[in-house]
Amino acid sequence: MSVERINVQGKAKLPVYSHATKVPGLIFLSGQTPTDATGQVVAGGIKEHTAQCIGNLGDVLKAAGSSWEKVVKVNVYLKTMDDFAAMNEKYLELIPDPKPARTCIQAGKLPFDVDVEIEAIAAA
Repeated sequence: MSVERINVQGKAKLPVYSHATKVPGLIFLSGQTPTDATGQVVAGGIKEHTAQCIGNLGDVLKAAGSSWEKVVKVNVYLKTMDDFAAMNEKYLELIPDPKPARTCIQAGKLPFDVDVEIEAIAAA
C-alpha cells in the first residue's frame, strides 16, 4: 500500500507531523489550529478562529487533490463548550452541504492554548 505525506508549501508546521497523510482512497488531515502561514494565532474570537481552521484545512485538502465536498468526517476540539454555538454558526456557513459526519468535544488543553482545533478525513 502506498503512503504519501502531504505538506502545504509555505505553511508553518511542527516537525513532528505532516499536514496530511494520503493512502489509497483516503486522506487523513492533521488537526489545524487558527494560525496563519507563519504559525501565529490570528486575531479574533471563536468565529474567526473557526474560519481560520477551516481555511487551513481547505489549503491542505487542495494540496492533497481533494476538497471539502469529499470530506467524510470532521473532529472539532474546543477549549470550552461555551463556544459551541458560535463555532457551529461559522461551521454551518463555511462547510458545504451535505455536511460530513462530525464529532465535537471539549478538550482539556489545546496546542498553544488556542480555543479550537479541527481535523478531518476525506476521500481521495
